[in-house]
Amino acid sequence: MSTRMSDRLAVARRNRFVGRHAELELFRAALSRDTPDFAVLYVYGPGGMGKTTLLREFARLATEVGRIPITLDARHLDASPGGFLTALQMALNLPPEQPPLDAVAAMPSLVLLIDTCELLAPLEAWLRDLFLPQLAERAIVVMAGRQQPAAAWRADDGWGALTRIVSLRNLRPEESTSYLTAQGIPAQDVACMLAVTYGHPLALALVADLYKQNHDLCNADLQRDPDIVRVLLERFVAEVPNPILRQALEVCAHAFTTDESLLAACLGAEQSYAAFQWLRSLSFIEQGPFGLFPHDLARDVLEADLRWRNLPRFRTVHFQVRTHIIGQIMATSGLAQQSAIFALLFLHRNNPFMRPFYEWQSFGQFYIDPARPADLPIIEQIVRRHQGATALTVTRHWYARQPQGFFVFRAAGNVIAGFCHVVELHQVSEEDRAVDPALPPALAHVQRAATPRPGEALLYFRNWMDAEAYQQSPAIFNMAAMVSLRAFFNTPNLACSLIAQAFSEHFVTMFEYLRMPQAPDAAFTMDGQHFGVFVHNWRAEPVLAWLEIMGERELLDEIVALETLPHTPQPVALSEPEFAEAVRQALRDVRRPDLLVQNPLLRSRCVRDQSDPEPTPATLQALLRAGAEALTATPRLQKLHKVLWHTFFEPAPTQEAAAELLDLPFSTYRYQLGKAVEQITGWLWQREVYGSNER
Repeated sequence: MSTRMSDRLAVARRNRFVGRHAELELFRAALSRDTPDFAVLYVYGPGGMGKTTLLREFARLATEVGRIPITLDARHLDASPGGFLTALQMALNLPPEQPPLDAVAAMPSLVLLIDTCELLAPLEAWLRDLFLPQLAERAIVVMAGRQQPAAAWRADDGWGALTRIVSLRNLRPEESTSYLTAQGIPAQDVACMLAVTYGHPLALALVADLYKQNHDLCNADLQRDPDIVRVLLERFVAEVPNPILRQALEVCAHAFTTDESLLAACLGAEQSYAAFQWLRSLSFIEQGPFGLFPHDLARDVLEADLRWRNLPRFRTVHFQVRTHIIGQIMATSGLAQQSAIFALLFLHRNNPFMRPFYEWQSFGQFYIDPARPADLPIIEQIVRRHQGATALTVTRHWYARQPQGFFVFRAAGNVIAGFCHVVELHQVSEEDRAVDPALPPALAHVQRAATPRPGEALLYFRNWMDAEAYQQSPAIFNMAAMVSLRAFFNTPNLACSLIAQAFSEHFVTMFEYLRMPQAPDAAFTMDGQHFGVFVHNWRAEPVLAWLEIMGERELLDEIVALETLPHTPQPVALSEPEFAEAVRQALRDVRRPDLLVQNPLLRSRCVRDQSDPEPTPATLQALLRAGAEALTATPRLQKLHKVLWHTFFEPAPTQEAAAELLDLPFSTYRYQLGKAVEQITGWLWQREVYGSNER
């Protein structure tokens, strides 16, 4: 009979599990009784103490006696009643119409295991007072987290009697010995390792991995440092067999998840497979649906160590990882692109400007879905709850006019946790202006700041909100950020984007950090609520240039003055008449670099595309010559090239002399000169609007 990989994985995990006899016996006793002595077993301890491993063993024991174990990890669910029930529905594989609470209440043999429960602090009262009392009498709930439970669990007479609180400590010497022996550590080296690790589970796993790299581990220096996990990880990095594997470990610590394609991009294709397999073998590296990732404690230590030890190398890893991610974003769509965008957002996780606004643990609990007609009543309900009558009218209007701009954030069971709404501002009508009070000031601002050009797109991120928490939900903010980033990447000829936000000073600094400054003249009030509007001119600073700047800003580790942040000289976005006048002036000054340096074309897109990093007057001169030479490709325009050339590039003393040189009547010369300037202006304007592939 063939076995599955999951069976082999379970056996491997079982073989590595040692100790925790008291905790296991307590749980076995509860499983064996019709009415357990407790309803809730609360296990707590610091990171690396083996809580997740213990829950996995509890699940195995429950299965052996015919109980039904269900495991939830709070890192992957929203800390709200709806989010919790949705995660439960997914774990039970229930159809959308079946309420998960009714299902679990009807399961007398239920064993509910909740990991990382410290993330459910906002939900504790609901769990204690509403959810848990509805479970069957024989049900057992195990909660595992880093902090001891809130005092309310003990203060309540009922829960105080039905809750057992267990503090996980280091393994006993005999348990640690059993673990090390199972890992193939010779008996003569076990004593030294026990002295180094003090029975800390993660430290034991690390020292076993270290031994495989270097058998000489009995170092007294290790014993003198109380932060043994940090020291062991640093030692592990130092003992990594070769520089390639060290680089692989650094990449894995920095990226959200690591797969072979990322390692190939950072290390080279010939090294990626072996490096991936080596990472996979490490005890502190876990596997998920998107690749490998370190234990949280290990990630923090490895990242901090590399940044302190070798900042240039840390920067190199950062830009290698983000370059690969950006390539994935550009090359994919749908859920694959969404995952890549989150991986990009993850690089901000330690940035002080962004940390308050992103909730990394919520990734994966929702997915972005275009709104359907059946979703509109729920969207209306959310808008009615958090805004007002005008907002409801505006929402209905836009759904009728631009339904493609509405996106809902779905959880399991088709639950809508929130939505966002994007207006295609370049497609609005007079009727739209009359209905939506946000439009007149927004359009007036765009007209003043960046007059729209034919074929350009303008996007207004008009609304976003959580079903319950309005605009105070980091999890839904994450999703709204994904919608906006996806639009930035995918919208052709995007000239400008605006974001409306229920005004709070809380958001101002963040948007300025993102180079999306507030536009006071675009602000509006609706139903007594004031909305700030934040703007980015993509014509002036295209997506790739913006990403380059953000790459530097992601590396910040403390709050600094915004004016000191990495930036580039601000490009200009000229209207078509302004652009044409700048071309005429540039032609007149083409032989005068001292004058060209003042020409606004020097900061225009068509010129900046020709130079990296910064254009010079020589860049503009070369582009003007190229525009003139382009006329020679068309026989009927060759005469216009000669007129341009002898007027500006190799000019005759006067225009009359130029006409004589070209054997043209002066009136014909003047007519052809006007046509020649018109042609080169059009050639440059095409590049300004649509860009150029030539570098």
